[in-house]
Amino acid sequence: MPVRVTLDALIVAKGLKARDLAAEVGLSETQLSLFRSGKVRGIRFRTLARLCAALDCKPGDLLDYDFNADDLSSPDEAD
Repeated sequence: MPVRVTLDALIVAKGLKARDLAAEVGLSETQLSLFRSGKVRGIRFRTLARLCAALDCKPGDLLDYDFNADDLSSPDEAD
């Protein structure tokens, strides 16, 4: 998948523990773990804002994107 969650690197850089971040943001450790692993299909803007506030970062610091020309094709053109 071209969009990757880079939250782990930010947690390490800030010297935090994931469980402490989850508690501060109001997420369960399971929910945060699913986001960290990229196994979620979406995230609420409110949750994203709380993560950014807790980590003193911007949304772009939590996500990365590797360009893939196939992402520009319509669903009907795929395959």
